[in-house]
Amino acid sequence: MSRFPENSLLAFRKAIESGADGIELDVWLTGDGKVIVMHDETIDRTSDMSGRQKEMTLEELRKADIGMGERIPTLEEVFAVLPEGALINVELKDRDAVEKVAEIVKANNPRRVMVSSFDIEALREYRKHDEETTMGLLIDREEVVPLIPKLKDELNLWSINVPMEAIPLLGFEKTLQALHWARSLGLKVVLWTENDGLFYADDNLARLKGLFEVVIANDVEKMIRYLRELGLR
Repeated sequence: MSRFPENSLLAFRKAIESGADGIELDVWLTGDGKVIVMHDETIDRTSDMSGRQKEMTLEELRKADIGMGERIPTLEEVFAVLPEGALINVELKDRDAVEKVAEIVKANNPRRVMVSSFDIEALREYRKHDEETTMGLLIDREEVVPLIPKLKDELNLWSINVPMEAIPLLGFEKTLQALHWARSLGLKVVLWTENDGLFYADDNLARLKGLFEVVIANDVEKMIRYLRELGLR
């Protein structure tokens, strides 16, 4: 929820209250081995403190205000605060966090979880600890695309997670062909973006109807209204 502090328990609760089926978050390992929720490699941008979380303890990180009085949450706290039916997409940003994340996921109903990453090696490492949890490969560059069939089998991928930025970069038709190809391999499609406007520009999402299962958006309420207009909710 873009109106609330990024990667905060408040934002996650409000997203579910607004009708989202689940939330997406990013995880890192702290200096004392705790899994915390934070997008960047440092806490500089989203808090009133600075530093690399991998070099700080959880106790030190708890002193940071990430907005509206919210504190940096742990992954366990996210599971605890959300309703049992809420889905949680855990993006691996830190390879060092993989084993601990797998432990937490296994202890908190893996059926509600998708693990995803741009980092193929992080996904490979995760599979050493957890063979079953739903997994998505985040796509951020065209060079990854030829690897998808092999990675699907190796990692037991459920989805490719494709940025809407592919459309202005590659063109709509080429993006459309790529999604059809992925689905022909038996993969699901998750759509995400750094700019929600790309979902609505030129009716992009409407034109991709039938080719995706999940949409990750910042403005939950607007997206739900739009999906209802498309007959997808």
